This record gives sequence, structure tokens and C-alpha cells, in this order.
Amino acid sequence: MNTAPAASSAPAGGPRWLTDEEQRVWRSYIEAATLLEDHLDRQLQRDAGMPHVYYGLLVKLAESPHRRLRMTELAMSAKITRSRLSHAIARLEKSGWVRREDCPSDKRGQFAVLTDEGQEVLDRHAPGHVDAVRQAVFDRLTPEQQKSLGEIMRIVAEGLQPSGAGADLPWLR
Repeated sequence: MNTAPAASSAPAGGPRWLTDEEQRVWRSYIEAATLLEDHLDRQLQRDAGMPHVYYGLLVKLAESPHRRLRMTELAMSAKITRSRLSHAIARLEKSGWVRREDCPSDKRGQFAVLTDEGQEVLDRHAPGHVDAVRQAVFDRLTPEQQKSLGEIMRIVAEGLQPSGAGADLPWLR
């Protein structure tokens, strides 16, 4: 139930409450995003012994030249904090799937490198993960809905990544 005043009755400069339709869309999005992340996380934990975020890091490294990225670039690409990335990479190192290398041009910088074992794990578990994504999302949508979803999510993501100085983005924290 929406207990806020009607959107049209908001005072000048006051909160812009969501309309009933906006509230329905927002709650549908939150429910779907939460359930989808849980679904994919459980599938990867069961099949590969890793959370969804770790799988995403392995994919980012596998798609990078020489299977390596600077830690700062990997955090930016994965949209996570540097602290969360550091913890994840430590766990992936422990499994032998990733290793860190010092950056020769910057004594403070490090690279995350996907190992051969990490690539094998990714190759082994990618088909099951892609199937889970396909069943959860793409098999439920028409091609037009898929295109619309992609456009909508791109617009939302772009709006949440300001480029100005002082931007509060996860990989800058």
C-alpha cells in the first residue's frame, strides 16, 4: 500500500512520491533483481563452489588481454568496492584460480591474473551458468522485450555513473 500523498499533491520542492504505477514497477524490479541474484548465486555455489560475484570476476579476467587486469580496472568493471574486490581475489587466489602480480610501472598497483586452473573452472561451469541465465531471463522474454530490457538497464546504469570529480562510485571507495 502506498501511504504517501498523491504525486500531484506534493508541495513545491517537496518529495516527488511514486505514483501507484511507478511503485508497482519499482517493487517488481526489486523483487526480480533480488530473486535473480539469489537464483544465480545458488546455482554457482552448488555447481562451482563460488558466489556469483566471484564467477563474474573470473569472466572479466578471461575476457581481458592476457587474462589480466589491474585491480582498479577490475573493481570498476565489476562495479564493486576495492575492499570487496581485494577480499574476493584473496579467496580466488586461495583456490588457485587467480594470482596477483605487481605492476612494474606503479609500485602500488597490482594485476589480477586468471590462472590456467581458473580458466578450466570457468570453462567447466560456464555452460550451466549460461543455461541458468537463459532459463531465468531470456527464455521468458520476447526478442522485443529483451531489447527493451537492455536499453532500459543501459540508461539506468549510465545515469548512476557520473563522470565528474567527487563521484561516489563503488570502485572509488
